[in-house]
Amino acid sequence: MTSRYGITIPFDGVTLAEHQEWFHRLADLGYTDVWTAEVDGVDGFTPLVLAAAWEQRLNLGVAVTPVFTRGAGLLAMSIAALAEVAGGRFTMGLGASSEPVVQRWNGVKYEKPYARTRDVLRFVKRALDGEKIDEVFETFEVHGFKLSRPVTERPPILLGALRPGMLRLAGNEADGAILNWLAASDVAQCRAEVGEGKTIAARLFVIPTEDSDTARFIGRRMISSYLTVNAYAEFHRWLGRTEALQPMWDAWAAGDRKLANEVIPDSVVDELIIHGSYDQCREHVQRFVDAGVQVPTLAIVPFGLDLRAAVEGLAPR
Repeated sequence: MTSRYGITIPFDGVTLAEHQEWFHRLADLGYTDVWTAEVDGVDGFTPLVLAAAWEQRLNLGVAVTPVFTRGAGLLAMSIAALAEVAGGRFTMGLGASSEPVVQRWNGVKYEKPYARTRDVLRFVKRALDGEKIDEVFETFEVHGFKLSRPVTERPPILLGALRPGMLRLAGNEADGAILNWLAASDVAQCRAEVGEGKTIAARLFVIPTEDSDTARFIGRRMISSYLTVNAYAEFHRWLGRTEALQPMWDAWAAGDRKLANEVIPDSVVDELIIHGSYDQCREHVQRFVDAGVQVPTLAIVPFGLDLRAAVEGLAPR
């Protein structure tokens, strides 16, 4: 198994205050990382601040913070604060996110996502290095900003990336890429764009049950919810799944959600969603590691399971 083995927090049904004992247990079980997301639950930073204070054995990461939903200066301050409290255990993830998250839910225009990600990345790197910045970027401008508490060492910054342009940006200007919603067999295609010598992290959705019908039913609903968003649809076209997923896209566009789920092939579900026994799930994770993912991060899909048993059962061996 890889030397890094992460899990997504916070856990559903567990309050943030109750996570202290979970962080200790995760470290005892051999998990090396806890990673957050920033969609419609908690923000990406607060759970990591708690983890940094409560359990010093865990590495911390956010995958990802949208580059649209915070001002550039505030984003730099948040990164610097977490880097300070985490003492070298923090990896920052930046990404364009998607139109539903940015525009529909946060009221911010989702325009020029590649340029915005590039500009925020460049600004944040310079700000964390202690530079005073007075510049007009393509997608925003900053005048006279300088961190009054610059970090001792800039944390690694990874970009959430789905297609060649963003993947190349992750390789050329960031410390690597965060992948999402892909098969182990897709990793090499992404790695070719990022380049060697860069970190590849990936969030991997896991449904730990040997009831394949239930796992595929849940998986289809997840796939139709995510992969009909334009950014993810284009990602899978690039990966070569147009023929497999076009019936789903057509049914979704026609407003037939039921049919959209029904026409997703089992093979696609089995590639994109890890399911089966605990051993089978770990073996599937290992395929991602063998393909080049250095930081696999499990995202346990809640479906009435015993969370404690799942966390223990999926722990690295």
